[in-house]
Amino acid sequence: MSPSSTVGCGSSSCACADLAQPAVASINGIALHEPDEVLDAQTLRERAYTELLIQEAVKQGLLPLYRGLVALQPDEAQRQVIETMLDQAVTSPDPTEEECRRHYEAQKNRLIVGQALHVRHILFAVTPGVNVHALSQRAETALLDLSRKDVPAGRFAQLAGELSNCPSGAQGGELGWVTPEACAPELANELFFQSDSRWGMGVHPRLVHTRFGLHIIEVLGRKKGQLPEFEQVRDQIASRLALQSRSTALRQYMQLLVGQAKVEGIELEGADSPLVQ
Repeated sequence: MSPSSTVGCGSSSCACADLAQPAVASINGIALHEPDEVLDAQTLRERAYTELLIQEAVKQGLLPLYRGLVALQPDEAQRQVIETMLDQAVTSPDPTEEECRRHYEAQKNRLIVGQALHVRHILFAVTPGVNVHALSQRAETALLDLSRKDVPAGRFAQLAGELSNCPSGAQGGELGWVTPEACAPELANELFFQSDSRWGMGVHPRLVHTRFGLHIIEVLGRKKGQLPEFEQVRDQIASRLALQSRSTALRQYMQLLVGQAKVEGIELEGADSPLVQ
């Protein structure tokens, strides 16, 4: 599924260069955008998957044949037809009691309620053009400084004020009490959900990487929270597993449609067999 080619030989010295046109992404010959229309990658993928579903609904006789050459966005009635088609085509079994219990045992850290940490941090932001290697070295040096047994009591606040790219640096890096739901997913995973997350008080022994950059974290206080009994969260777990199962089934269904289609100008993951794992 390579990008569609342009018209012309590609040589700037050839007269046919004037005939060259920008590549247009298409599904089975139906263009996803006008030749002069520029779309971001996410919007283009969404149009591609929508067009695949529309064409499948037409194939099944659920929508009338569209004779245009450029894809149109479905109206509300057409969307309802597509949703109904998906509900009938994409099925997944309800999770069993055993599956729910296995999930409970494996995800206990994520099921604790009421847990929170009182933290402060120093952020080394990764911004366009920044030398990431040099930034990482600077962060590691600061972490080693703060990890010394004889580090002065005010050293963390001092370095936060000098080095942190977060506005909290002016307050010594203070973030207050944070919960897993209130911080970036990468930070929540590191501080709450890893097997060694509950290390105790003090400076975290390693840098924490998030979408914002590199963090030095110090824990000043902890509320442990409480793990509910399985029966209290059984329905919540079942709903989560059912949603995951449907998402997997839907992804496999779309991969099958991609595998059966002629896709040009855009990369989509496809499969030519219904036995997608």
